[in-house]
Amino acid sequence: MQGRWKRTAAVTVAAAVSVFGVAACGSSNNNSTSSSASGSSTGAAASSGKGGKIALLLPESKTARYETQDRPLFEKKVKALCSGCQIVYSNADQDASKQQQQAEAALTQGVKVMVLDPVDGAAAAAIVNQANAKKVPVISYDRLLLNSKPDYYVEFNSPSVGKAQGQALSQKLGGKGTIVMINGAPTDNNAKLFKQGAHSVLDKSGIKIAKEYDTPDWSPDKAQSEMEQAITAVGKGNFQGVYAANDGTAGGAIAAMKSAGIDPKTIPTTGQDAELAGIQRILAGDQYMTVYKPIKPLADKAAEWAVALANGQKPTGASSTENNGKINVPTLKLAVTPVTADKVKSTVIADGYWKAADVCTAAYKSACAKYGIK
Repeated sequence: MQGRWKRTAAVTVAAAVSVFGVAACGSSNNNSTSSSASGSSTGAAASSGKGGKIALLLPESKTARYETQDRPLFEKKVKALCSGCQIVYSNADQDASKQQQQAEAALTQGVKVMVLDPVDGAAAAAIVNQANAKKVPVISYDRLLLNSKPDYYVEFNSPSVGKAQGQALSQKLGGKGTIVMINGAPTDNNAKLFKQGAHSVLDKSGIKIAKEYDTPDWSPDKAQSEMEQAITAVGKGNFQGVYAANDGTAGGAIAAMKSAGIDPKTIPTTGQDAELAGIQRILAGDQYMTVYKPIKPLADKAAEWAVALANGQKPTGASSTENNGKINVPTLKLAVTPVTADKVKSTVIADGYWKAADVCTAAYKSACAKYGIK
């Protein structure tokens, strides 16, 4: 995303957060070290000649946001703040053992700070322990690191994501009917929180859950298989909606419905992450809604904290704590926004999260025109 960020979206679920500098895209290698750009640096934590190596460890690439947004935004912000910083980047491809190896390699390279989005929040306690032993601060990014001692945590308000999805689906169905529920990866603590948030709404709504699945690796292919199983078990005409935890699993569920001869326009399906394909499906009517999580403030705050820690400073901005089973981790929770077709223009387009040209390809021009996107 280059030069596209204007934060204007209405915040409807949690407290609004501030938006930071301009973003740009980086490369998408799974394991690399990026030298920071030369030139003057800006921001309160900026320095010249200080800094050092900062590790950014992301969990997977099946969810498009990590390579297309989290990584480039984080790298851009670090470079803007710290001319003496380098980023050691790795993506674990949904493999906890691989992430362990990547973390050990980063520590061997002498990183001064580790920003870690875990494949498995519990298994990653070993990584945090190793970092602690080397006195390397750890920022828990997007997903909570469990049963360990990370120094800070920046996240979206995860239970509120599930609540927003559950409320949207319940309202669309009038608080009645039967649904299939396709949750995220059982190893992801956030997936557990999304599910809890959704159940807190759905279980009181009068909606019945005919079949429910946890989807290994957040895999769209596995979600498609789960939906096929549900259609066989429940019957084509015997469910009225689908709770899908993110846009990838929504895409899998919708593909299964189409293969079974079910028009997804008649079966409202939820999502999350405002992925490009998800936004296009929403405008076309195949998917009902998504949850927009502006990645820029998340990546920016993690970068600010990382640079501060690399320079021996204490980060600011943590406004609450989150108990991870061992300690109360200083935490900043960011807001999320539910998006239906009539809200695409005023949220993801207005913010520059996606350009109209990205969304309104030939197959979606008429859908874009219907909602005033051009």
